[in-house]
Amino acid sequence: MPEVAVLTLAELTTLRLGGPVGRLARADSAPELVAAIRAADAGDEPVLLVGGGSNLVVADEGWSGVTVLIRTEGIDVRRDGGDVLLRVAAGADWDSLVARAVAEGWAGIECLSGIPGMTGATPVQNVGAYGQDVAQTLTDVTVWDRSAGRIDVLSTVDCALGYRTSRFKHSERFVVLDVGFRLPVSPLSKPIAYAELAGRLDVHTGAQVPLADVRDAVLELRRGKGMVLDPADHDTWSAGSFFTNPILDTTELTAFERRLPPGSPYPSWPDESGTKLSAAWLIERSGFGRGYGDGPVRLSTKHTLALTNRGTARTSDLLTLARTVRDSTRTRFGVELSPEPKFVNCTL
Repeated sequence: MPEVAVLTLAELTTLRLGGPVGRLARADSAPELVAAIRAADAGDEPVLLVGGGSNLVVADEGWSGVTVLIRTEGIDVRRDGGDVLLRVAAGADWDSLVARAVAEGWAGIECLSGIPGMTGATPVQNVGAYGQDVAQTLTDVTVWDRSAGRIDVLSTVDCALGYRTSRFKHSERFVVLDVGFRLPVSPLSKPIAYAELAGRLDVHTGAQVPLADVRDAVLELRRGKGMVLDPADHDTWSAGSFFTNPILDTTELTAFERRLPPGSPYPSWPDESGTKLSAAWLIERSGFGRGYGDGPVRLSTKHTLALTNRGTARTSDLLTLARTVRDSTRTRFGVELSPEPKFVNCTL
């Protein structure tokens, strides 16, 4: 397992924020990844796993433990009737996997085009967009169980996947080694479930269209929101959507509606846990429009859910703006916005 030169974590995250690392190691295979974790645990050394760095907010003080770069690669493909079964290394680039699936005629993840990061991170967040999420196609996840000291395979049920969450999200116990997917072989997409995407494709929801058309439309939509990485565009120097859409139970929804003028419309969607509101709608109506801010961190000029580094920011600047948005939205609507990224050595 080669060690690499000491870097700042700003060089490893899409926000381009974060202080120095104490020690940096690179794992190019699953055995190397397990060995790095075992060695750190044996030495009681804190571990930070970094894949694409697209969902990390790292303190200006950095990370004093060992930072392990996950650079494992490899995709195993097996045909099973009308489906393909994929076994994908944790360090495989996610969008490259989606692009291959579209090119090969494997349906089910085409709406997840353009999402940055590595495949191993997708079950952690139950990554989703435009009506699809990883839970719909995931079969199992191979993990290193740090508590038990063994490799295990967790089923979809074991993973406890929910809206932008999973068994892995708030625990350091499991390290993802590879991810299994089942995708139907088809030149057409799964039924389009998201109205905005259907509109861009000029079809009705429920329609199925060529996979490449869906990928192109999703990438176009994401670029319009600054959600496709571009080093020249500071609107993409972000961690994507910073806040998740809040889900309210009946009591919370009633309290929220009391804060609105009688009969006022608001965007919402039914969810198995209650009613999902639009975080972007709440933020905008709390006084924060696109491009809000005049400092080194601002809301994206394209999408109010993204907090962006304009080139000279520190993590402390990002946290200040995030707290302002969160607290103002809570005061205005009585709704608590929850951050989506992982915080390293800092809190919101």
